[in-house]
Amino acid sequence: MSAIPTTLPAREEAWELPSRGKAGMLCLIAAESAIFTIFVVAYIYYIGKSLGGPTPAQILHVPILDTICLLSSSLTIHWAVSALRRGKSKLFLLWWGATLALGLKFIEGTAADWYRMIYHDGFTVKTNLFGTTFYSLVGLHASHVIVGLLGLLLVFLFALAGKVKQEHAERCEVFSYYWHFVDVVWVVVFTVVYLIGR
Repeated sequence: MSAIPTTLPAREEAWELPSRGKAGMLCLIAAESAIFTIFVVAYIYYIGKSLGGPTPAQILHVPILDTICLLSSSLTIHWAVSALRRGKSKLFLLWWGATLALGLKFIEGTAADWYRMIYHDGFTVKTNLFGTTFYSLVGLHASHVIVGLLGLLLVFLFALAGKVKQEHAERCEVFSYYWHFVDVVWVVVFTVVYLIGR
């Protein structure tokens, strides 16, 4: 006769659906990644196929400082969310504001570069195939940065008004996924346009 077990088997943990915000943001990032992939592949395909000048080497200045600013903003937004999780609202505001400032510096640098190329060098989207693919790819990224900056500004204003609390940390984290995505895309764009494409 077999002995009766004296302990019951451990109960399995109930499975929970992932956060709707996280799932939604990850779906958005997946869709946006597909769009960026198309533009990056097109840029790579058309490298060196312009019939007339200027060439990338003649026109492009490598945006080192702007790149450092944008990539650093991934750290500051991470620190901001971490501070909010710990209930440190003032520290959150500081790091979130730093993220906003770094993103604005990046866009200012992009705008200044485009101004130079368009008004001083006469290099536009219609100049040649390189111009078309360059402004399409870099412009697509810049538009995503601008959308991110609007989101950062909105949260920053709410935080200034004292409306962003510790319980909002997950929402801020979900938004930070978008900002990290924009930074990762810039690494790809920077590599393709300013390193490989030159």
